[in-house]
Amino acid sequence: MNSFGQLFKLTTFGESHGAGIGGIIDGCPAGLAIDFDFIQSELNRRKPGQSKITTQRNESDTVQFYSGIFEGFTTGTPIGFFIKNKDQHSNDYNNLKDVYRPSHADYTYAEKYGVRDHRGGGRSSARETIARVVGGAVAKLLLNEMNISVQAYVHSVGTIELEKPYTDLDLSTAENSIVRCPHPATAEKMIARIEEAGRNHDTVGGTIACVVQGVPVGWGSPVFNKLHADLGFAMLGINAVKGFEYGSGFEGTKLSGSEHNDIFVTENGKVKTLTNHSGGIQGGISNGQDIYMKVAFKPIATLLKEQNTIDKELKATTINPKGRHDPCVLPRAVPIVESMAALVLADHYLQSKLSRL
Repeated sequence: MNSFGQLFKLTTFGESHGAGIGGIIDGCPAGLAIDFDFIQSELNRRKPGQSKITTQRNESDTVQFYSGIFEGFTTGTPIGFFIKNKDQHSNDYNNLKDVYRPSHADYTYAEKYGVRDHRGGGRSSARETIARVVGGAVAKLLLNEMNISVQAYVHSVGTIELEKPYTDLDLSTAENSIVRCPHPATAEKMIARIEEAGRNHDTVGGTIACVVQGVPVGWGSPVFNKLHADLGFAMLGINAVKGFEYGSGFEGTKLSGSEHNDIFVTENGKVKTLTNHSGGIQGGISNGQDIYMKVAFKPIATLLKEQNTIDKELKATTINPKGRHDPCVLPRAVPIVESMAALVLADHYLQSKLSRL
């Protein structure tokens, strides 16, 4: 339950208000050049306190590597790393010790384990995703060797939706906005909606789109490890995620088969499709076209206002949570979505190398 992947594997450990968060990356091939500045820049995209629409918890999220790297290159042995927690305000959670927050993991954790860390949710906190971003950054470095790019962006916040398809956008501009939307006019509306939620001590959800370009034909397996199934598994394991779709997704159900089929053609001796409703994956295997997906995030469950709930004695009570929380998870979740996609793709790259002698 704490490890992800088959050949390119990430194991994580640590809690939100413990000493820190760490992980072990196993299976990374030897000889990969490690760009430490790039890895830290990926963590900076995820860290708290980066803008007016994110939590103001002040963490540098500086990663330290302890093994698996020698003179800037991977050695093929496990890569161990750790990020210290420095600005946890555990006392903010003392009033939650004996009560269950609505829509949180408090109740289910207590029932499953008989004990729970009430400080920020412990292991269930989204702070655990720091380790996923480190693992994803290393996976990105591996994919970069093959000119494979992974780019995510905020597609919607509440009812505010980016209407243009990704093919009409410059996805590289997503980082120009604090909400990480590559369409300035829509981004401003999204920011205003998040600020409104914050002023009301409420939260708002939305969707993140992710586009992968450069994946060759043949990654994925046709039965139990379909590429899109593994991507869905990865995305649904991110905190607050409520849904996943790829290619035409649910909208594709509104089309007829003749409208939905992607017609094969050849161009300069290479196979391509006229449309890409399949989202770059057919029969569970990549077909060489862009892989694109969308991930739905619920409104964050912690509201900084009074709510009805029950305590551990199953008696009705109320809570009024303290602490520092995001009114919207989406801007900081963009690098997490990219990281999980990169981990899946790095794993399938290694699997693809074993599928032929």
